[in-house]
Amino acid sequence: MLNPKTLLDLIRHFIVFEASKKEDRETGIITMETVKKLASYHQYYAVNLAVESTLRAAGTPETPGTAEDPKAYGLATVTSQPKGDRKGGVVWHTQGSGKSLSMVFYTGKIVLAMDNPTVVVITDRNDLDDQLYDTFAASKQLLRQEPVQAKDQDHLKELLKVASGGVVFTTIQKFSPDNGNVYETLSNRRNIVVIADEAHRTQYGFSAKTIDDKDAQGNVIGKKVVYGFAKYMRDALPYATYLGFTGTPIESTDVNTPAVFGNYIDVYDIAQAVEDGATVRIFYESRLAKISLSEAGRKLVADLDATLAQDDLTETQKAKAKWTQLEALIGSEDRIEQVAQDIIGHFESRQEVFEGKAMVVAMSRRIAADLYAAMVAMRPGWHKDDLKKGVIKVVMTSKSSDGPEISKHHTTKDQRRMLAERMRDPEDELKIVIVRDMWLTGFDVPCMHTMYIDKPMKGHNLMQAIARVNRVYKDKPGGLVVDYLGIASDLKKALSFYSDSGGKGDPAIAQEQAVTLMLEKLEVVSQMYHGFAYEDYFEAETGKKLSIILGAEEHILGLENGKKRYINEVSALSRAFSIAVPHEQAMDVKDEVGFFQAVKSRLAKFDGTGSGQTDEEMETAIRQVIDKALVSDQVIDVFDAAGIKKPDISVLSEEFLLEVRDMEHKNVALEVLKKLLNDEIRSRTKKNLIPDGVRAGCGF
Repeated sequence: MLNPKTLLDLIRHFIVFEASKKEDRETGIITMETVKKLASYHQYYAVNLAVESTLRAAGTPETPGTAEDPKAYGLATVTSQPKGDRKGGVVWHTQGSGKSLSMVFYTGKIVLAMDNPTVVVITDRNDLDDQLYDTFAASKQLLRQEPVQAKDQDHLKELLKVASGGVVFTTIQKFSPDNGNVYETLSNRRNIVVIADEAHRTQYGFSAKTIDDKDAQGNVIGKKVVYGFAKYMRDALPYATYLGFTGTPIESTDVNTPAVFGNYIDVYDIAQAVEDGATVRIFYESRLAKISLSEAGRKLVADLDATLAQDDLTETQKAKAKWTQLEALIGSEDRIEQVAQDIIGHFESRQEVFEGKAMVVAMSRRIAADLYAAMVAMRPGWHKDDLKKGVIKVVMTSKSSDGPEISKHHTTKDQRRMLAERMRDPEDELKIVIVRDMWLTGFDVPCMHTMYIDKPMKGHNLMQAIARVNRVYKDKPGGLVVDYLGIASDLKKALSFYSDSGGKGDPAIAQEQAVTLMLEKLEVVSQMYHGFAYEDYFEAETGKKLSIILGAEEHILGLENGKKRYINEVSALSRAFSIAVPHEQAMDVKDEVGFFQAVKSRLAKFDGTGSGQTDEEMETAIRQVIDKALVSDQVIDVFDAAGIKKPDISVLSEEFLLEVRDMEHKNVALEVLKKLLNDEIRSRTKKNLIPDGVRAGCGF
């Protein structure tokens, strides 16, 4: 990094300043906060390689880049592609590792590397277009221009029929011809770069298919042949260079993506991201909500199945009917009540251990609205009509035909942006959002630790959705995916496809592994108390509990390297415990974990910086269920409890030191005394008016 060339490159091309606004909930005052962000190593290498590959694909001089070649994963790479093929390649960086910012860094650099190019950023959904546009708009200094969002097809054509320049955002659906099967050519320039977010999607194909041709009223008037949007993009921009970014690998059966974008430029998979600390592990827990059918219900299902077997129904009609049947079963009143009650209990148990936020994924808008109603009926205080207040919200759009119960949850783009800011704010009371499709990709809330899935999902969609909980936040040990519908087999298929595509590391780990690790660490910590009956703590009265904790500290401090080993092992235990909750075995040992955590908190204070709290203590979000009367903010309380008053540092006498040596908890007393001395030295150093250089020159 400190190589002069690399350092100058980082400073010039890989730093952005993101401004965000925050509204004070009590005063309503809005403040702006600016965050400086520097690229991680995987972003730096991938962007430079992408710029190099883009220049090769456009047929212009290349710049060298270095990183591990995707060949190391057994994958085809752009290094084998010819010059001028207009296939810039695909960057596969696992979800949560900063893909959006990588796209910003790339755009800022390619604008300088090419002759004032036009950069077109493509997504396939409006909400993704908005999210990505916001990221780019916050980094316009690096882009050296203001990005523009195409409002409609005519606006898109206007933006692309220019001589040079521009960063244009559009959804791929705007590349759809008004008539016929050929999109008009908008530009023959060669310095146009098309960047596709989630480049593997099937919309980027060339193949033709026959669909119903409908009039303005939606009536079928015949058949027509349509092509994949990749074909229409090539019609519009025949000499553009195409570059793809994806958070999941390209399927082996996907011939469209390599045909449009080329091979891999760079790979950064789950194993690397977790090892680097760029993401956290995702754990999986199955809590199936069973569907009970009455006799009448079973007969209706059987009749529907018989109807679906008829040959005169189209495949589309059959698929829609099956979806309607499944939606009715999943959204039955009894089942929704069951799921709502379980989510509330599960989430509240997790909040006791690790405070954060959660997302619930429902199968339909109707189910999302019903689930919200069931949950607020059980927790009325969670509901608020005001979008700026309340613990739980539904995030979706609706049509007037959906009816009042669904339509009341409709949100505009600005309202969703405000709700997103509330979700990202750890201090905001909004803790749970219920969604159907929105926010399942590209939505970044680091403090979100749990996702409840009650919707059939598979493949890329499932992989992208579960990644919402893999963001790094303080000492968050991992994210948890809770399955109410039995998506385990689909998750295994996604994992198999991920591994077969060259990816390393598990996208999701069974929660049982966290329970196993928790029990292992519990055994290790318990063994450190050999010879000390810490179990007496759980039956003791409040007044006696503090003395037992003091005795526990004394015991740990008496072990060889005891304090360091104990703090490390209890930290590992706490991380595993916070993932395992509310598993039955975790709840059985929560009191023991709470006791170990209380002793650890006391010991950790000895390493403080004078404020009474270490960095670890200030960062931690793990709040074990322990007797609040025993938690003190200052380590001096322990000193007093040991029977010693805080001495005047300047008059420490031999008598006092002898008194400390003969005390019952002398290890605790000496640790506290050591902290007091360190604090005093630190305090006096700050007040010393003689600079270090002067002292050195005077021979001090």
